[in-house]
Amino acid sequence: MSRPAEILTWPVGATAFDRNFRCQYCMPEEEYVWLPREDVLSVEEIVQLVDIFTQLGVDKVRLTGGEPLMRREVTQVVERLAPHPRIRDLSLTTNGVQLSRYAEPLKRAGLDRVTVSLDTLRRYRFRHLTRRDQLQHVLKGIDAAGRAGLGGLKINTVIIRNYNQDELVDLIEFGKEKGAEVRFIEYMDVGGATHWSMELVVSAREMLEKLERHYGPIQMLAENGSAPAERYVLPDGTTFGIVASTTEPFCRTCDRSRITADGVWFLCLYAAQGIDLRSPLREGASHEEIRSLILNGWRARLDRGAEERKRLNSARGPLYRIEDLRKDPHREMHTRGG
Repeated sequence: MSRPAEILTWPVGATAFDRNFRCQYCMPEEEYVWLPREDVLSVEEIVQLVDIFTQLGVDKVRLTGGEPLMRREVTQVVERLAPHPRIRDLSLTTNGVQLSRYAEPLKRAGLDRVTVSLDTLRRYRFRHLTRRDQLQHVLKGIDAAGRAGLGGLKINTVIIRNYNQDELVDLIEFGKEKGAEVRFIEYMDVGGATHWSMELVVSAREMLEKLERHYGPIQMLAENGSAPAERYVLPDGTTFGIVASTTEPFCRTCDRSRITADGVWFLCLYAAQGIDLRSPLREGASHEEIRSLILNGWRARLDRGAEERKRLNSARGPLYRIEDLRKDPHREMHTRGG
């Protein structure tokens, strides 16, 4: 595959896109109609598709959501994927609410790493953003991940102006305490961010300026690869990352793709349409036929969603209206994973 896809992110929600939070920057409504269970890929179908992708060069798989720990077979999925000889990194991104229950079983099943999404350490802000009063459950989950020996713990934080830009230092210090690397993410205008505006974006440059005023000189780490986060080191050796996909898109080197829980393959977070892989799989297509479908789709890839959005400049606003999302839930961020 030209520009090989190294990362395959996989929503494995309880139904199709189930989630126990309603974070306002990706799930603008309180009530959602979930897809029927029969529309969701089975464990066996997930394993088959992952195997096909690994034959084409994918060697990193991330289980995401929605909320992956809402699916009762999540440890079974990990058990089936972990021994795969072509997968060198199997990770999971979670909101952490059920992590205290699942950390040890996931470690035993063979999970390599876990990332927890946590946008604030303040209970009232957490409740306002997620519409759930469950910050303490998330914090317990982070502790449980450490006790279980899940290495490479990361914390993902979306920074939004007038909401949590004053917690940059607090979150770095929290990461130090928990042995986790924090990754700050610019607020993105993806599907579901119906209240997005450029005024709410705290740029990577602004974040670095705020952190340097507190910690002193910060150095960028020189690293090869196509990871979306630029990594930095503080004077005391603490590392952290910033994903600047809004102000500094990385479309040219992006090697990620995402499969929804009902088997639609998306090549870009901003893509309006994806490629249905579930139907040919269930209709008896051979693995070679599905490989060809994937390979042709990847080779024809023209997506430069973040770059195209940046070129809009002052005309840039929310990607979709709520009415658009109701017509096609696949356009919502929570269906695709981050």
